[in-house]
Amino acid sequence: MSLTIPSPLISSLHFAPASADDFDDLLALRIEAMRDSLERIERFDPERARLRFLAGFAPDATRYIVQNGERIGFIVVKSDAADLLLDHLYIRPAAQGKGIGTLVLQQLFAQADAEGRVVRVGALRESASNRFYQRHGFALVSSGEFDRYYVRAARRPHQD
Repeated sequence: MSLTIPSPLISSLHFAPASADDFDDLLALRIEAMRDSLERIERFDPERARLRFLAGFAPDATRYIVQNGERIGFIVVKSDAADLLLDHLYIRPAAQGKGIGTLVLQQLFAQADAEGRVVRVGALRESASNRFYQRHGFALVSSGEFDRYYVRAARRPHQD
């Protein structure tokens, strides 16, 4: 999946490809973004985070979110015949709350809608990301011990 951000709102924002060599940097960013949520449910464990991230690491599906030359987050979108999996979307805490995640989702949704595909995502149960995804049209479909799983149905491009 090829994502681009043609954003008049944040003209300095763009995606950059990641490689297998970026694993440690991506992991550090993921831990930084998730630490508070994981500590809240007493599940913060850097080694478990490393193993979990490594198990699904897909450099070819990973794009850094870059603003003013700084890597402020990353997105991982995995594709299969039926849908898109938003496997990861992390924004550094200092860059959160500025509309960046919304811009990233808008780009993902535009592509998913053009292809007629649904978007799936999972979120840590006590994370603020649950509200974020629900605000952006994801519907809760199931819950596990630690995660909640959401789906956003494909829409025709002219629908809201």
